[in-house]
Amino acid sequence: MTTMSPSPAAVDAHRWPDVARVPRARLRATVARALGRYAAHRAGVRITEDAAAAQEPGGVPVLRLRDPDAFHSRLAAGGLVGLGESYMAGEWDSPDPVALLTRLAEHYTDLVPRPLQPLRHVTLPRRGRGDRNTRSAARRNIGHHYDLSNDLFALFLDRTMTYSSALFEGPGPRDPESLARAQERKIDRLLDAVGAGPGTTLLEIGTGWGSLALRAAERGARVTTVTLSAEQRDLAVRRLAEAGAGGSAEVLLRDYRDVDGEYDAVVSVEMIEAVGEYDWPTYFSALDRLVRPGGRVGLQSITMDHELMRASRHSYTWMHKYIFPGGLIPSVTEIERQLADRTSMKVVGRLAFGADYADTLLVWRRSFDAAAEQVDALGFDPVFRRMWDFYLAYCEAGFRSGLIDVEQIVMERAR
Repeated sequence: MTTMSPSPAAVDAHRWPDVARVPRARLRATVARALGRYAAHRAGVRITEDAAAAQEPGGVPVLRLRDPDAFHSRLAAGGLVGLGESYMAGEWDSPDPVALLTRLAEHYTDLVPRPLQPLRHVTLPRRGRGDRNTRSAARRNIGHHYDLSNDLFALFLDRTMTYSSALFEGPGPRDPESLARAQERKIDRLLDAVGAGPGTTLLEIGTGWGSLALRAAERGARVTTVTLSAEQRDLAVRRLAEAGAGGSAEVLLRDYRDVDGEYDAVVSVEMIEAVGEYDWPTYFSALDRLVRPGGRVGLQSITMDHELMRASRHSYTWMHKYIFPGGLIPSVTEIERQLADRTSMKVVGRLAFGADYADTLLVWRRSFDAAAEQVDALGFDPVFRRMWDFYLAYCEAGFRSGLIDVEQIVMERAR
């Protein structure tokens, strides 16, 4: 990560109140310091206060503390939320943050002594009981992330403007051009799987910036695509029109729950993660309702182990607070349960490619860091840049460690 650490004066307390304020947790901070040493030992990580410390020989990840007292106070008060906020505040960094976070993710279950692990559910932040994705909440949550600025996303996404995992073809360079080809491969594979071609009526739930809708229209499909992001809708409409595909694809600002009709195929790429556990039954019922008998649904989803999903379902994480409010990553087991309970659909194909998501995030992170001056010019401050650096590194580490995965799951409705 190449962004400079913000000074305390640079932290806008109005915009970033919990980054500007260090929580008071003196006694708990002492405990957090001891637990930090324990976790570092278990994970094989070196913690140092030497700001110039480089990566250790032999690949030992390094966490450099710039403000140890603030770091441990935040960790004590907020766990992983505090870890992320401390990075945003510039209180710690690493010469290789992905290696550091990957190592911590690999040892996730070992970082707290077993007798103390039940206390995490008592001492760390929890999600509120009212954390539901109603129509208004869903629109607000999607806008929180996707309506930041189309120009911001254009700085680090490839030319296809695709914001989901690509599918690479074997080893080779990982750069914006190879990423663009890998995104096109991912889209084509999903469209092939659902049989999208000339005359196919295709519904897409979650437009993004229109890449899949455009490709489907080029294949001759008649496309309806829905999104809750006004910024994404506007750019998708423009891209389709510029490509001469506007007459074959309709882009609607609409909640998936309000979509009517019956389609030959339905696709949804990395949208289910934002639905939320409470509304998964509604989501899968909608997929079943919207695809014709004998039709196929192509779902691309980030996934996690079922027991980990169950253990974390009520946790309030840094990702919820700053990046994706209201969501939950499902497990394949949960997806299969929803299909059995709510639909007449059966899984007919699966492909897991989590390593490709790690490489996708690597290219995004490099491009984002290289565009620091342009990000500043768009009006985003250093705290925002560090927040996004941490987000991209955190996600890459999740996939590199195997803690999370991504799958294309193809389902067919009974005739």
